[in-house]
Amino acid sequence: MTQEAEYKKPLPNIKDEQNKPYWEAAKRHELMMQKCPKCAYVRNPSAKYCPECLDENNNWVKLSGKGKVWSYGIYHHLYNEAFEKDLPYNVALVELDEGPKLVTNMVNIANQDIKVNMPVEVVFDDVTPEVTLVKFKPRK
Repeated sequence: MTQEAEYKKPLPNIKDEQNKPYWEAAKRHELMMQKCPKCAYVRNPSAKYCPECLDENNNWVKLSGKGKVWSYGIYHHLYNEAFEKDLPYNVALVELDEGPKLVTNMVNIANQDIKVNMPVEVVFDDVTPEVTLVKFKPRK
């Protein structure tokens, strides 16, 4: 785990009430998202109303953590100095088996080996004592 004083990259707002359950689950190394009890739509990002049926209720459910690469890009240009040592780095859009898509990074793989439709599974990166980021690695 990286110490907070050493971690210089931008961090998510883990105290936002709408997304707090997601970040609390990530800290426990679980992937959780909202699921509508009326139409069963699993959504990301979290929202007050279901975008499918507009129901105001939701349940936070644990997901499988499995999916596939839907799209990805490799960044060669430095947009933030905190990422200088990572160049080139990837940003992937993973489609989870349960349906939602998640912007993330691929780990344990060379950038040139990432492929669309590649099966992946979740991994958790404890970047500070309070923040755990959700990332993905190739599934065997």
